Amino acid sequence: MIDKICSLLTKKIREKMPEVDDERAEVINYGLQIIFGEIPKIFITLLIALILGIFKLTLLTFILIMPYRSTSGGFHLHTHLGCILATTLTYCGTAFLSKYLIIDDAIRYILIAFVWIFSMIMIKLYAPADTEDVPILETKVRKKKQVASYIIVTVTTIVSLIYPNYIISNILIIGTLIQTISITKIAYKLTNNKYGYEVYG
Repeated sequence: MIDKICSLLTKKIREKMPEVDDERAEVINYGLQIIFGEIPKIFITLLIALILGIFKLTLLTFILIMPYRSTSGGFHLHTHLGCILATTLTYCGTAFLSKYLIIDDAIRYILIAFVWIFSMIMIKLYAPADTEDVPILETKVRKKKQVASYIIVTVTTIVSLIYPNYIISNILIIGTLIQTISITKIAYKLTNNKYGYEVYG
């Protein structure tokens, strides 16, 4: 349904702006799909969070994890339904676990160290993890995003280590781990994704 609406809007734009060629039309269409796909996805996720009584924590999870997501990338599911389910499970699941999961301090320190080391290795290997639809081909852009990912993960893990509120600490640890997993080769294979730089580079 969303695909049809976006295609129709793209067609209307091309009728009004004849100078838009096929390549630009494809970019416009993809942008419209992102806009129309993201709005209901976020709305549904936050609605479910409200029903579960974790609205504020889910919103906070979005805010805390988004910087790392925006720099490190990650796979995208190919259907809107799949994307909605994955987003809801990721953000509501992280918020829910963070609220009720109590981790002993010794285990927390080990977990934080593991998440940091694992994330740094995966960032080195795969970040920024682009897709076929949105490849990142410029070396400068790739390097900038990779360095930013290193910095964000390091700051995030330090905050999770020293922040006194265990719920916030849990969100940072769990959210970072899930996001790091989303850029790995295994995650891409399981979701039938390909790295854009490998396809077009």
